[in-house]
Amino acid sequence: MVEILKSRHQLLDFIQVAFILTDVHSKILFTNRYTERLFGYTRDEIEGQRLRTLFLEEDLTYFLPNIVYLTLYKNGFEGEALLRQKDGRKIFVHISTSSFKEEGEVFLTFSFQEIQRLKKLERERLEMERWASLGMMVEEIAHQIRNPITSIGGYVKRLFKTPPSTSIRSSYLDRIFKETQRLETLIQRVEEYVLISRPTFQREKVQKVVETALRTFSREAAEKGISFNLETRALEGDGHLFIDKGLVIKALCHILRNSMEGITRIPTEKKRMAVRVTLFQGEESIGISISDRGEGIAKKNLDRIFEPFFSTRPDRMGLGLTFAKRVMEEHRGEIQVESRLKKGTTVTLIFPKDRRRKVRRELISPDTEIS
Repeated sequence: MVEILKSRHQLLDFIQVAFILTDVHSKILFTNRYTERLFGYTRDEIEGQRLRTLFLEEDLTYFLPNIVYLTLYKNGFEGEALLRQKDGRKIFVHISTSSFKEEGEVFLTFSFQEIQRLKKLERERLEMERWASLGMMVEEIAHQIRNPITSIGGYVKRLFKTPPSTSIRSSYLDRIFKETQRLETLIQRVEEYVLISRPTFQREKVQKVVETALRTFSREAAEKGISFNLETRALEGDGHLFIDKGLVIKALCHILRNSMEGITRIPTEKKRMAVRVTLFQGEESIGISISDRGEGIAKKNLDRIFEPFFSTRPDRMGLGLTFAKRVMEEHRGEIQVESRLKKGTTVTLIFPKDRRRKVRRELISPDTEIS
């Protein structure tokens, strides 16, 4: 088979994809010319080497053995990987593998397509989307600021015309103070969203993270007669995640704040004065569900709840869920909201257990090994 490929190498050299043929032990038997161009090795340098030469050190324990296993015993592997060139530089590629048998001998084929530029374009697209979103925010910010500034200016003018030490003058000062607070809160929320730092992922126990967020509101909740019910029965194992603890706690606090406000805006009923927080997990994810039986959200507004500054309450900024959604995107997770007017709301955050796919973090077959 190798001799046949070498005799027809000119045909394979026209293919703008790196093609590598190996034996069952991942020893490289043949490469085409594009392989030289992509990885920087000449044919003489790479043929006879192990495929591991192209992989990063951290991918030799699980990722590469799993790729070989899937190629040998399943339907092959297809996916993205960060590989290593001869000069040590890293390169993003799309890998596609298969196997076949010829004259009783099994061969593995690996195709590598460079996607470095696609990754760059994807990052640029996300950056453009972010700037477009910020542009929309600027317009809304101008609108949000204009109203309190107009109010402050109007009340200041009235103060000059009002005798000192009167109840009316006191009410004007109170309004100025409240509008100033509103401006300060707006600026804080905008800074929180715009200046969100890149996540620093560390291994954290999800229950401790949630408990920290709940403690933030413990006193306020007690004063309002609201209780927090934390349920962990559906959480199996150690419940650890790779997350940015600070960002996740902030996102949880925004959601908890919404639940508390939703509850306080309905007629007081003891059975409703509680926020239920449930931790659960699936095979590849861990979830945090926050439920209340508050005022709920109208169906017509559900599609807009993540929009910056959207709120059904004129005294609220409407950036809490926007912030939470962005945090979940940074964690490659998702946020789901279910709500019925006058019935309550459930917000669910779903985090991947590990930012790496299963194929990268554990052996698919316990017998899988690569020398």
